[in-house]
Amino acid sequence: MHNAVNVNNVSLAFAAGLVLVALFIGWRQKLGVDRDMIIGVVRAIIQLTIVGFLLKYIFAVNNVLLTLAMILVIIFNAAYNAMKRGKGIPNIFWSSFWSILISTSVTLSGLVLAGAIKFVPSQMIPISGMIASNSMVAIGLCYRNMRTLFRDQRQQVLERLALGASVHDSAIGIVRECIKTGMQPTIDASKTYGIVSLPGMMSGLIFAGVDPVYAIKYQIMVVFMLLSATSLGSVSACYIAYRRFFNDQQQLISASDNGK
Repeated sequence: MHNAVNVNNVSLAFAAGLVLVALFIGWRQKLGVDRDMIIGVVRAIIQLTIVGFLLKYIFAVNNVLLTLAMILVIIFNAAYNAMKRGKGIPNIFWSSFWSILISTSVTLSGLVLAGAIKFVPSQMIPISGMIASNSMVAIGLCYRNMRTLFRDQRQQVLERLALGASVHDSAIGIVRECIKTGMQPTIDASKTYGIVSLPGMMSGLIFAGVDPVYAIKYQIMVVFMLLSATSLGSVSACYIAYRRFFNDQQQLISASDNGK
């Protein structure tokens, strides 16, 4: 195929004009997002440019240790951002880090062993980014819902504890609901692929001139991959994080204590 998209600097500059549409809507509707939008766009340009040159170097070197180091950097940053969504839950960074590490390593290992991808930086790093980012979003949803449910169902949890239930038994309903919350967006998105949306990897490959049928195979792989990643990430994060709502004496921590 010879109709691959060619984005040059001139076309990119004209495309940047589309940001003005969003800025106009924000200004017209008095949303107060103009500053954040401009900062977001500038940061995206700077970050993506830096990452682009960094990846170009890593791909050229093709070193295993450097590839693993880049994957760990991705996981670390994903955990840091997930931590922000779990504000108020004690020591939540390491819960996020280990959960994303588990989901990323298990899913990547499965793909490599199945022969779907090769252990080369040009494949491992982009796929790691997709897995870690989706796990990050799922875990963030889990944390947000967990804080809400522990607040709203505080009395029920206390009653179960008073009747002799263990920490696990008193909170298992909340844990399961939070796991479901983390997994649900990925499940919902998978139902609309090909009907409502043509997802990122598939669209990117088609833009690059790849046969659409071949691109579909990769997208199906991505669907399997993200379902695995979000489920592993949600389960790991919820089963680690829910214990942070209890102290060493298996007592439910008050909302004020949990917010310190």
